[in-house]
Amino acid sequence: MKALIQRVKFANVTIKGQKYSQINGGLLIFLGVEKNDSQKQADYLVNKILKLRIFEDENEKMNFSVTDIKGEILVVSQFTLAADCKKGTRPSFDNAKNPEEANKLYEYFVLCLKNCGLSVKTGVFKAMMEINLLNDGPVTFMVEAN
Repeated sequence: MKALIQRVKFANVTIKGQKYSQINGGLLIFLGVEKNDSQKQADYLVNKILKLRIFEDENEKMNFSVTDIKGEILVVSQFTLAADCKKGTRPSFDNAKNPEEANKLYEYFVLCLKNCGLSVKTGVFKAMMEINLLNDGPVTFMVEAN
């Protein structure tokens, strides 16, 4: 399971021209679910992301987590994170979990985040979405659970 995390000043999801969800300050998480992933990987990522100190203190040091600042979280499913681009010029998605099982893990991941008391918004699984964001920094990290 892979999470591409961006520290954002705002982010929103638009579907078919209609704004679906929005956050103001916090984390935008693109979540990719792979074949061998389970709730164990989701639990690891949730714990890691909630504690990851990537927000600056008064001395411009990354000392605060999204939990510390009571930031918001927007989670967007993104199967393309499971792509293998090593061979040729067309990505292979053989490592992506099948959509039904991936959606269950995506929903589990979101539920775990919501249970931590922060405002958590989502996109729509398998929908064609437009993501608008203002990256704060820019600060972007890839976190993987094996």
